[in-house]
Amino acid sequence: MSIHDDYPISSSTPSTDAWGLEPLIDINELATYLGIPISTVYDWRVRGKGPTAYRFGKHLKFAISDVRAWIAEQREPSSPPRRTDRR
Repeated sequence: MSIHDDYPISSSTPSTDAWGLEPLIDINELATYLGIPISTVYDWRVRGKGPTAYRFGKHLKFAISDVRAWIAEQREPSSPPRRTDRR
């Protein structure tokens, strides 16, 4: 399963299954999608950063909507345009 194919990031609301539940991805899928090592995701969790996760025993799962919201929060503000007229 790939977050790219099954849950397009451009969709505003994730689809739900027959139970009405939102899809969850595991830590490997999250790290792969973000292009970062799994250890970075674990480090974020220790530091209180990163998307909110659900814990099922020893397994971490991430809701697609939580990942999308967290990604949106990471966007850096655009810098003001440079002034070309030097007075």
